[in-house]
Amino acid sequence: MNRIPESIRDVIEQSIYLPMTITVLNLDLQVVEKSPFKLKKPYIHVIEEALKLAQKDLAEAKRSLRKWNVKVLRREQDEAFTLYSFFYKGYEEQHNYFNPRIRNKVSELIEHYLFEAKKPST
Repeated sequence: MNRIPESIRDVIEQSIYLPMTITVLNLDLQVVEKSPFKLKKPYIHVIEEALKLAQKDLAEAKRSLRKWNVKVLRREQDEAFTLYSFFYKGYEEQHNYFNPRIRNKVSELIEHYLFEAKKPST
Protein backbone atom coordinates (compact mmCIF):
# COMPACT_ATOMS: atom_id res chain seq x y z
CA MET A 1 0.00 0.00 0.00
CA ASN A 2 1.33 3.40 -0.93
CA ARG A 3 1.10 5.89 1.91
CA ILE A 4 3.15 8.57 0.21
CA PRO A 5 1.08 11.03 -1.85
CA GLU A 6 1.90 11.16 -5.54
CA SER A 7 3.01 14.81 -5.37
CA ILE A 8 5.59 13.92 -2.70
CA ARG A 9 6.67 10.83 -4.63
CA ASP A 10 7.35 13.07 -7.65
CA VAL A 11 9.72 15.17 -5.53
CA ILE A 12 11.33 11.99 -4.17
CA GLU A 13 11.98 10.82 -7.71
CA GLN A 14 13.50 14.21 -8.55
CA SER A 15 15.87 13.71 -5.62
CA ILE A 16 16.90 10.39 -7.21
CA TYR A 17 17.23 11.51 -10.84
CA LEU A 18 18.68 15.02 -10.47
CA PRO A 19 22.00 14.04 -8.79
CA MET A 20 22.58 11.58 -11.63
CA THR A 21 21.68 14.24 -14.18
CA ILE A 22 24.13 16.69 -12.59
CA THR A 23 26.87 14.04 -12.57
CA VAL A 24 26.40 13.32 -16.28
CA LEU A 25 26.36 17.03 -17.15
CA ASN A 26 29.58 17.56 -15.17
CA LEU A 27 31.25 14.68 -16.99
CA ASP A 28 30.07 16.03 -20.34
CA LEU A 29 31.41 19.46 -19.42
CA GLN A 30 34.83 17.94 -18.74
CA VAL A 31 34.76 16.14 -22.10
CA VAL A 32 33.86 19.34 -23.96
CA GLU A 33 36.57 21.30 -22.14
CA LYS A 34 39.18 18.73 -23.24
CA SER A 35 37.77 18.28 -26.75
CA PRO A 36 39.38 19.59 -29.93
CA PHE A 37 36.37 21.81 -30.79
CA LYS A 38 37.44 25.07 -32.34
CA LEU A 39 34.66 26.96 -30.54
CA LYS A 40 34.10 25.37 -27.14
CA LYS A 41 32.56 28.38 -25.44
CA PRO A 42 28.97 27.94 -26.73
CA TYR A 43 28.90 24.28 -25.67
CA ILE A 44 30.42 25.02 -22.30
CA HIS A 45 27.96 27.87 -21.75
CA VAL A 46 24.91 25.71 -22.51
CA ILE A 47 26.09 22.86 -20.28
CA GLU A 48 26.94 25.26 -17.42
CA GLU A 49 23.50 26.89 -17.66
CA ALA A 50 21.85 23.45 -17.71
CA LEU A 51 23.86 22.53 -14.60
CA LYS A 52 22.69 25.67 -12.79
CA LEU A 53 19.05 24.87 -13.57
CA ALA A 54 19.39 21.25 -12.46
CA GLN A 55 21.20 22.25 -9.25
CA LYS A 56 18.51 24.81 -8.47
CA ASP A 57 15.78 22.17 -8.92
CA LEU A 58 17.70 19.67 -6.78
CA ALA A 59 18.11 22.23 -3.98
CA GLU A 60 14.38 22.94 -4.11
CA ALA A 61 13.55 19.21 -4.01
CA LYS A 62 15.84 18.70 -1.01
CA ARG A 63 14.23 21.65 0.80
CA SER A 64 10.78 20.18 0.18
CA LEU A 65 11.81 16.73 1.42
CA ARG A 66 13.32 18.27 4.56
CA LYS A 67 10.12 20.26 5.15
CA TRP A 68 8.01 17.07 4.85
CA ASN A 69 10.57 15.08 6.88
CA VAL A 70 11.05 12.56 4.05
CA LYS A 71 14.19 10.44 3.86
CA VAL A 72 15.38 8.62 0.75
CA LEU A 73 17.99 5.86 0.91
CA ARG A 74 19.45 3.76 -1.87
CA ARG A 75 19.55 0.20 -0.54
CA GLU A 76 20.67 -2.23 -3.21
CA GLN A 77 21.64 -2.21 -6.84
CA ASP A 78 22.20 -4.97 -9.35
CA GLU A 79 22.47 -4.98 -13.13
CA ALA A 80 18.69 -4.64 -13.60
CA PHE A 81 17.19 -2.83 -10.59
CA THR A 82 17.98 -0.32 -7.86
CA LEU A 83 16.09 -0.55 -4.57
CA TYR A 84 15.24 2.63 -2.67
CA SER A 85 13.62 3.07 0.75
CA PHE A 86 11.41 6.08 1.38
CA PHE A 87 10.62 7.12 4.96
CA TYR A 88 7.54 9.29 5.45
CA LYS A 89 5.47 9.94 8.60
CA GLY A 90 6.87 6.91 10.39
CA TYR A 91 6.32 4.54 7.47
CA GLU A 92 8.88 2.95 5.21
CA GLU A 93 8.15 2.09 1.61
CA GLN A 94 10.53 0.23 -0.65
CA HIS A 95 10.50 0.74 -4.40
CA ASN A 96 12.47 -1.00 -7.11
CA TYR A 97 13.48 1.10 -10.10
CA PHE A 98 14.41 -0.53 -13.38
CA ASN A 99 17.91 0.76 -14.26
CA PRO A 100 17.13 1.37 -17.96
CA ARG A 101 14.13 3.45 -16.83
CA ILE A 102 16.45 5.51 -14.62
CA ARG A 103 18.83 6.03 -17.55
CA ASN A 104 15.97 7.07 -19.82
CA LYS A 105 14.62 9.52 -17.25
CA VAL A 106 18.08 11.05 -16.73
CA SER A 107 18.43 11.35 -20.51
CA GLU A 108 15.06 13.14 -20.68
CA LEU A 109 16.12 15.51 -17.91
CA ILE A 110 19.42 16.31 -19.62
CA GLU A 111 17.55 17.10 -22.81
CA HIS A 112 15.09 19.26 -20.86
CA TYR A 113 17.81 21.24 -19.07
CA LEU A 114 19.89 21.72 -22.22
CA PHE A 115 16.82 22.99 -24.03
CA GLU A 116 15.94 25.34 -21.14
CA ALA A 117 19.54 26.56 -20.91
CA LYS A 118 19.66 27.66 -24.52
CA LYS A 119 16.47 29.73 -24.23
CA PRO A 120 17.21 33.44 -24.17
CA SER A 121 16.82 34.92 -20.70
CA THR A 122 14.12 37.53 -20.32
